[in-house]
Amino acid sequence: MKLTTRSHYSVKALLDLSLQSNYGPSSVKAIALRQDLPAPYLEKLLISLRHAGLVRSTRGAQGGYQLAHQPSQISLGQILEAVGENLEPLANYDFKTQCVEDWVTVTVWKQVQLKLKQALYTITLADLYYDARSWQASQGQETSFII
Repeated sequence: MKLTTRSHYSVKALLDLSLQSNYGPSSVKAIALRQDLPAPYLEKLLISLRHAGLVRSTRGAQGGYQLAHQPSQISLGQILEAVGENLEPLANYDFKTQCVEDWVTVTVWKQVQLKLKQALYTITLADLYYDARSWQASQGQETSFII
């Protein structure tokens, strides 16, 4: 499984929102500037995340996007699913045309796929935040949050 641009940008945007005081609203422009992301593309991703119930939006001069839940309640699996990532790498595998010897391999990969999917739903936005901060500190970097 590979993180695509949309996955990477979505995680960055949600991590950015998790840093806002009281998780208040932040404009697309502000998030884009802080995280060095293209604002039009970010807006599309945030709309997808809003439809999935991970963020909510507020209109007006003080409006923007904010987390709909605490960071510890938003999983990486939810984020990836919200932006259309395929969490099942064997979804297009044609089991009927494979020979008998391949069933061992298929069974192994099905188990790996299941464990990966379970892991994606247990890793939270809060976990990613603390992992990134720890990595930055170990590198002697400031703990600013641009990933």
